[in-house]
Amino acid sequence: MTTDLMPNRFRPGDSVLPAREADLIARRDAVLGASYRLQYRKPVHFVRGEGMWLYDPDGRAYLDFYNNVPSLGHCNPEVNAAMADQAGRISANTRYLEPRLVDYAERLTATFPAEIDRVVFTCTGSESNDLALRIARLASGGEGVIVSSYAYHGTSAAVAAVSPNLGEAVQISPFVRMVTLPGPAGVPGAQAAAHFEAEVRAAIHDLKRRGIGVAALLFDSIFSSDGVWTHPPGFVAGGVEAVRAAGGLIICDEVQPGFGRTGAHMWGFQHHGIVPDLVTLGKPMGNGFPIGAVVGRKAPMERFGVTARYSNTFAGNTIGIACADAVLTIIERDSILGHVQTMGARLRKGLEDLASRQPALRAIRNAGLFFGIDIGAPDSPPAARRKLALDLVNALREDAVLVSTTGANEDTLKVRPPLICEVGHVDLFLSSLDRALGGTPLRIVAEL
Repeated sequence: MTTDLMPNRFRPGDSVLPAREADLIARRDAVLGASYRLQYRKPVHFVRGEGMWLYDPDGRAYLDFYNNVPSLGHCNPEVNAAMADQAGRISANTRYLEPRLVDYAERLTATFPAEIDRVVFTCTGSESNDLALRIARLASGGEGVIVSSYAYHGTSAAVAAVSPNLGEAVQISPFVRMVTLPGPAGVPGAQAAAHFEAEVRAAIHDLKRRGIGVAALLFDSIFSSDGVWTHPPGFVAGGVEAVRAAGGLIICDEVQPGFGRTGAHMWGFQHHGIVPDLVTLGKPMGNGFPIGAVVGRKAPMERFGVTARYSNTFAGNTIGIACADAVLTIIERDSILGHVQTMGARLRKGLEDLASRQPALRAIRNAGLFFGIDIGAPDSPPAARRKLALDLVNALREDAVLVSTTGANEDTLKVRPPLICEVGHVDLFLSSLDRALGGTPLRIVAEL
């Protein structure tokens, strides 16, 4: 496993930069905290966005196949109009009666299974996961949380402590148990469900033996930080039932796979045929405006609500609700889920064709328009696979196409284009990846 907290980042000396960017980096370093990172070996500098494109100060257009925050495209005019209109009326909080808040809550919960019918708004996915943990711990009476071995669930103190993805310097809570996923462990699909259930049961046993108890199984339903592991559908079901039998709740983190990203369903957990107790939302909910939510079953939500108070000034504010309402309207009106399936199938077919000619593409996994593409020969050293993946990402960046990496070894390309991408965008990405593969010296696999 890499110890670099962000392998695909700028390091001084990596690239010769124009004076404009070099000066801006120097100013950043002089005033911003050291935790900030710039992506890519040669940082990108953007001044505006539109749809699938980001533009640098010289007018060069970059195809965005990575950012899932503006899931309906950068600066979506309909969402922006809703934002501006509401900002011109009032920006208020949830302590005042506001019909649109209730209207949107009704629309949002209607997209979930009937058992999930309550919502509390937040500002970010991190806040959503933080709140969901509080609810689960109160409702269950336990403290223990089970997560996947390379999970990421946010940046607050509580959710950083359940996010092994953040690296060795961020201590995992002693109340957390990590489970290995079948895919990264090399377990065949036919044995995936049994493997996951056994891992979860072992975690439950240890938590109970130590008097900690089980509060929740918390997982990103597409396991994006673990490398995008989507199949076989339903492999989590046995682990889910084991946690419920132990008195814990099921929290599905939909910050990345939610709002139609997987195509076949509105929510990623539906891919596995389960109904969680709590669902956390963020990033694409407002297409860039910061809004999130916890959506859940009535019983745990009410138990928490009568014993603890949760609201904050900006969570569920009227401008955020207007943006979220516009996003949901577009998703439903424009049949975005069907479009995602069509474009996802085209992208997968193109990648499979490419893999037949390019041995560097080791495996392709996806649900809708969320792809994990493993890079490098299976028998090559992990460092070689990681370097090749990073070489590809930066070759694409030089060709004005944006993606990044994921997984414990960072040797998986993470591809998440806005859901509005069209045939031409998919084909342009495939052409650029083909060029990058042809221009990347595969002999580095043998050299490292």
